[in-house]
Amino acid sequence: MRKPLLDRAFSPGRRWSRRELLGSALLALLAGCGVRRSSGPELQFWTLDLSPKFNDYLRGVIAAWEQENPGLKVRWTDVPWGSVERKLLAAVFARTAPDLVNLNPLFSANLASKGGLMDLGPLLPPEASATYLPLIWQASRQDGGQFAIPWYLTARISLSNSDLLTQAGYSQPPRRWEEVPAFAEAVRRRTGKYALFVTAVPDDSAELLESMVQMGVTLQDQRQRAAFNSPAGRRAFAFWSDLYRRGLLPREVVSQGYRRAVELYQSGELALLSSGAEFLRSIQTNAPGIAAVTRPGPPLTGPDGLANVAVMNLAVSRQSTKAKQALSFALYLTNAANQVRFAEEARVLPSARQALERIEQGLRQQTPANAQERLVRQARLQSVETLGQARVLVPATPGVKRLQAILYRQLQRAMLGQIESDQALAEAEREWNVYAEARWP
Repeated sequence: MRKPLLDRAFSPGRRWSRRELLGSALLALLAGCGVRRSSGPELQFWTLDLSPKFNDYLRGVIAAWEQENPGLKVRWTDVPWGSVERKLLAAVFARTAPDLVNLNPLFSANLASKGGLMDLGPLLPPEASATYLPLIWQASRQDGGQFAIPWYLTARISLSNSDLLTQAGYSQPPRRWEEVPAFAEAVRRRTGKYALFVTAVPDDSAELLESMVQMGVTLQDQRQRAAFNSPAGRRAFAFWSDLYRRGLLPREVVSQGYRRAVELYQSGELALLSSGAEFLRSIQTNAPGIAAVTRPGPPLTGPDGLANVAVMNLAVSRQSTKAKQALSFALYLTNAANQVRFAEEARVLPSARQALERIEQGLRQQTPANAQERLVRQARLQSVETLGQARVLVPATPGVKRLQAILYRQLQRAMLGQIESDQALAEAEREWNVYAEARWP
């Protein structure tokens, strides 16, 4: 099953070779960032898994920009998610890295931390940041530099099975994490099903890590050392390990990823699914009976009500000899008019303020002719409303995927009863600090 936009993850590959390749490629990039193909009229632009569905849209935007910039041509390459890191690193080695590349924040943060991406700050027009949602713009900053332009977004919402909720004695799903244990117990006792599925597989979804932030956990201090072994961190670890030990989470949360959550929800075995609104159409196709009883709602949050937003961005390679032109095209691609069109086609959210206002206005004025379209409209409106209280809960800082892996592995041990949750958290603190002290002395 093909994952929707922004719900996909980079292929992990073999860990040792990936780390070696990344380190070697970045060294190569830093050693010869200006020594690449000779400059010419062609701008190399890479996207992630947008072809063939969005061919007409992107070719139209490219043609319009080329018309406004005579003598310049854009060569567009679409790269599958599973091979993007391998292909990009190979291009770095060959000094043929794309001028402009569509990345997720984690990989772009890692490249930026090693000097692989251009700091766009000196090249940006005055007040360029005012075009975009403030918290989304800030998510693409690192060490005072602007290393990416935000493009499209997904704000996570809750999709709930109203039949299972009714059987469990609920008219609405919980809104806060603190309400989940009682809800999970009611669903399990009265229906034999599960309330939710949040994976603890280290290289999969960051939802569990994000939930810790929502529960008040600070992950790192200013020196990148562990800050999570705190009262809030101990409560969060105990929250998840207790749910698992009580049999209120599916056993496979320690062995299977987000895809399993989707399978369980579509088979009627799960009361609640955290997802983007755009995924609702897949449920309507794959499980129409479940879609008919699905109700979109606000996401689970902590006491402050902050939700998570996933961001895709556009970055300019340090190897580029046409950085100004690449930035010009990125700003054109992400202007309000173009973002409105893409958001409508892809059923995602735009990062530009004016585009979001137009999308919301259009949704409120819609009068869908059938129940399926009304449900999609309701989910998209919920996403727009959620975006008002959403931010990137786990900033894309260097090493954050290593941090996730360490925390998840230790939490798995606590879930499986191999170690007490407080001890698991302390071990995660020790393991992360060993890594952090070596990387940031």
